[in-house]
Amino acid sequence: MKIIILGAGQVGNSLASNLVSEANDITVVDHNATLLHNLQEHLDLRTVTGHASHPYILLKAGAEDADMLIAVTNSDETNMVACQIAHTLFHTPTKIARVRETDYLNHKEIFGPNGLAVDVHISPEQLVTHYVERLIDYPDALQVLDFADGRVQLVAVKAFYGGPLVGQALRAFEDYLPKIETRVAAMFRRGKAIIPEGDTIIEVDDEVFFIAATQNIRTVMAALRELDSPCKRIMIAGGGNIGTRLASALEKKYHVKLIEHNTNRTEVISEILDKTIVLQGDIADEDLLREENIDETDIFCAITNDDQINILSAMLAKRMGARKVMALINRAAYVDLVESSTIDIAISPQQATIGTLLAHVRRGDVVVVHSLRRGAAEAIEAIAHGDKKSSKVVGQRIEQIKLPPGTTIGAIVRGEQVLMAHHDTVIEPEDHVILFLVDKKRITAVEQLFQVDVRFL
Repeated sequence: MKIIILGAGQVGNSLASNLVSEANDITVVDHNATLLHNLQEHLDLRTVTGHASHPYILLKAGAEDADMLIAVTNSDETNMVACQIAHTLFHTPTKIARVRETDYLNHKEIFGPNGLAVDVHISPEQLVTHYVERLIDYPDALQVLDFADGRVQLVAVKAFYGGPLVGQALRAFEDYLPKIETRVAAMFRRGKAIIPEGDTIIEVDDEVFFIAATQNIRTVMAALRELDSPCKRIMIAGGGNIGTRLASALEKKYHVKLIEHNTNRTEVISEILDKTIVLQGDIADEDLLREENIDETDIFCAITNDDQINILSAMLAKRMGARKVMALINRAAYVDLVESSTIDIAISPQQATIGTLLAHVRRGDVVVVHSLRRGAAEAIEAIAHGDKKSSKVVGQRIEQIKLPPGTTIGAIVRGEQVLMAHHDTVIEPEDHVILFLVDKKRITAVEQLFQVDVRFL
């Protein structure tokens, strides 16, 4: 597939890295020649220096015969105009734009049939807000990912000493939870992947990824660790777009405090939010944190636009008694450092955004993609089309499907039914199949499994 990426920032860089490894023809456009030079040193792709929405630059990038244009510059306006020009002048089939400004997103007609020629618009702020909201709903989880419109979830949890099934084989789930269907999709032990089998023993500190119907998630988690008491008090550090969105989403269910250092912004937020207590101050001020009872806070979430401030304030909050701390971190190099420190969860906006973009790039009918373990692994939801003659999966038992090494089918959503995958489960037409890939490099082979024979079409 020939893809043009506009913007060589953190999202554009991550996206290019993901797509180049999948045999795509990638061209990246940016006005910053240094960023492009750094990309070319590490990746096999073309680059064009210039303004992303200028027709001549798009022509130079190959827009005349591109299959897809993905505009992820830091400017909403540049992204939207570039999509319109690609449509008007070059008839580019698929155009995706990153749009961050809430005022644009609130007017759906802008992206409607008579609006701008943007086929898909993504909002990093919305994606990150949803991601963090899920982590707060399940405070004992490392990751919580939705499939099938939220009916199925893939959850990562660390196995703790004292968990009922820790030290036992995976097949013990059936005896311990006889009325609940779940499937362990993958396990990681000391950073290395383990393909889960019935006789695989769950050890302390194993990172276990399991799939279950949403209403059963907490019950399954309780089999792997003693669950903490539910969250009540949330403190958000940073009143930007993400902080304000998150407070608005959480204030209906939790007692929320938000700290913002800018006086004018604090006043604006106070008018937007209904129940949240909005405080003006320094998020790394020990006296302020102490006055606001940080030691009674269930979750402290640092989501300013400064990685270092997020890291330091989260570490301080943890030291002062916050039960769990999260930090928004843009730079990938910091994530590895943080995850071995006192910070419980490092939130990567790039990983949340990349998954949504990849869902529109994947071959076959892939409707959901979640990028995991800093892009090394992937979980996808693919729809099975065709019949036994035209499809490699329809009409086949799961044990008959030639899955790439390290790939497991965790669950199947059939209409309103959620079915856990067993070796003798038969895939039917229009089933939504949820797969986990320990090695994302195997994605091409998975895509081919779900592509329908051209004669069927």
